[in-house]
Amino acid sequence: MLWWLIAIVIVSVAALLYLRAEQNKRDARDLEQAQAEARVTIERLGGQVYQLSPRNEAARQALADASERYNAAGGQIDRATSAGQAHLAKQSALEGLYYIRAARVAMDMDPGPPIPALDGQEIAGQVDRQRIVEHNGRRIAASPAPSAGTPNYFPGGRVAGRPVPAGWYSEPWWKPALIAGAWGAGSALLFASLFTGMAGVGYTAQAFENGTGEDSLGQGDEGEGTDGSWDGDPGLDDHGFDGGFDGF
Repeated sequence: MLWWLIAIVIVSVAALLYLRAEQNKRDARDLEQAQAEARVTIERLGGQVYQLSPRNEAARQALADASERYNAAGGQIDRATSAGQAHLAKQSALEGLYYIRAARVAMDMDPGPPIPALDGQEIAGQVDRQRIVEHNGRRIAASPAPSAGTPNYFPGGRVAGRPVPAGWYSEPWWKPALIAGAWGAGSALLFASLFTGMAGVGYTAQAFENGTGEDSLGQGDEGEGTDGSWDGDPGLDDHGFDGGFDGF
């Protein structure tokens, strides 16, 4: 009887060692594949990031962001020890490609070939109308197109666990959360002011705050809202916001 127990233990240990070895092989294959995919995307970004010369502020800022994403992706792939980490490097490079496209759009050039979607980009939505709001004593603008008043692009996706819509903005209002890894007080109020009623952003400030971005609003608005925001083409005002490429 004792020998049977010893045999069972030996077989069990051997089976566990075999399964662990097979899992390690699968992990190694997944890592190798993810690294290869990431490097292709990083090389694609690297081939474009220094080829364009900005002709306006929106293009300059977009190219600076593309360069930052290129450097970040290179560092991430060098340190990647898992498929998940390699995937993050690929996402950084894809973000850089979106910034390259934004720079081309800002200079009225062909945007180039399609780019794979970013994680969380579809849920985040996109700005589909121009809007200016007052927040903490300053004006913040959002627009579907670059202008002298909205030179800061974001491709859409999650920042510190919350969805941020794609679009052009007067300032990178998401960057404090990107740097700190957490959102400050008042971010949900700003989100509500900027995006409530936009068809391209189909979720509420509460869904932004809890990070889901999944409740559909199914509503639209025109003109001035109850939060003091203004939709449509506001024209050029004393803060320098305009509706197109004029003013570069």
